Amino acid sequence: MVIVIAVVVAGSLLMWGRQQDSAKASATGRWFGAYIDATSTPFYPIGDDVGSGERVVLGFAVADPEQPCTPSWGTFYTMDGAAETFDLDRRTARVRESGGEVVVSTGGFLNDELATACTDPAALEAAYADLLDRYESHTLDLDVEGDDLTSAQGGERRAAAMKSLQAERATQDEPLEVWLTLPVATGGLTADGLAEVRRMLEADVDVSVNLMTMNFGQTRGAGQSMADASIQAARSTHAQLASLYSDVGRGIGEQTLWSHMGITPMIGQNDLVGERFTLDDAAEVNRFAVETGLGRVSMWSANRDDNCGANFPDLTRVSNNCSGVKQDPGAFASALAADIGSASPSSEAARPSEVEAAQATAIVDDPATSPYPIWNEEAAYTKGDRSVWRGNVYEAKWWNQDEVPDAPVGDSGTAPWSLVGPVLPGDRPEPKASVPAGLYPKWSAKTVYTKGDRVLFDGRILEAKWWNQAASPEAVLQGSPESPWKTFTNAETRSIVERAAQAKNPGK
Repeated sequence: MVIVIAVVVAGSLLMWGRQQDSAKASATGRWFGAYIDATSTPFYPIGDDVGSGERVVLGFAVADPEQPCTPSWGTFYTMDGAAETFDLDRRTARVRESGGEVVVSTGGFLNDELATACTDPAALEAAYADLLDRYESHTLDLDVEGDDLTSAQGGERRAAAMKSLQAERATQDEPLEVWLTLPVATGGLTADGLAEVRRMLEADVDVSVNLMTMNFGQTRGAGQSMADASIQAARSTHAQLASLYSDVGRGIGEQTLWSHMGITPMIGQNDLVGERFTLDDAAEVNRFAVETGLGRVSMWSANRDDNCGANFPDLTRVSNNCSGVKQDPGAFASALAADIGSASPSSEAARPSEVEAAQATAIVDDPATSPYPIWNEEAAYTKGDRSVWRGNVYEAKWWNQDEVPDAPVGDSGTAPWSLVGPVLPGDRPEPKASVPAGLYPKWSAKTVYTKGDRVLFDGRILEAKWWNQAASPEAVLQGSPESPWKTFTNAETRSIVERAAQAKNPGK
């Protein structure tokens, strides 16, 4: 009788433990978020078609080669430079306006993750904090691979910074979600990957693990689909992490552990010939993620979620801008995001309708706080011109006049304006770039100009698009698309002036 009671009690405790585990796992927010290669050209329209609750994972913020404790985007742009060159501040603000969240991803394979290069603990923590604050992010994705993964000292600095940041932000009621994104084989994490997780756990960091289920090589069985290989890798890692959590004295339930794991496939053609992640693979991985309660599903990358088209002949060659499989735009995101806990990027139900957006008319634009001229129905706009209308910045896609930027249209492809993002706090009109006299000759009606010739006119630099004579540049300043002259933006003008000054004084 005592044995029977003991068995009943043990069974009840086991059931209670599983219920507690399931409840704890369910309380963890699950999300889909595609990586965006922020610096890849053409620049991706970050913020377009973002649904409420969706996350956008921006990669990669890395150490500046000359100032290792200063974050840069891909070593190419400072945060200010990214704002000026491809409107990163404005586009991420648009993500937030749509109810989405920006996830900042650091590291990647090609450059140094901040903790690898920056050896000053205080400066390192400040660098991570600057990224989070700049983009108002509450989620940090640490993509640790290559040399970053083999640097134990870098890993220790990374863990210490995460511990401090999580503790500080918890006191401000702004919890920081930390993900380690690591390479994986079908047998699970590498020894270096497990060591990186261990460092985080031993530092008492609340960390989750995202698996790069791609480029499996010889660890993928003959004839094994990419979906099956990804699932095998996830199950192997789950077992490894369960053992690791127990080993460091932080036992964790099976379901809770799944909720602290994520999967990130490389959609379409992978870097290794013969490895192609198809839409069928995406559907299978999604089913697995839903069944197990994975905390996250991502993909590399949104830039590639499109058909390559007829002009891309070799589909075994990886492209930064298409998947290499036959698909509709956004098809991989739709397949992977289904039922994960946030809307698919292509979900019409998740997007505010253009009609609803156009109804918010009670906004008066102030020229004193607008970075570009207020839209005017009498002005003519050419491709690339920017204007402010009802609190947002728009960019002309082609010549247009008297076309209200936020006018509702049935197909966004027919709209002459594209929405860049909101007017930001602190925005002011951009002063006209100063051009020194004599940099180029003044325009003359008597001179014959050929393509590429530059002149000064009304304090601006203009460049001939083709042979012309006596064609006044005034027309292009009034927005004429037929003018043989083209203008330069303020940023382009400043760059031209700076290069000319450096050429004149190479030692300075």
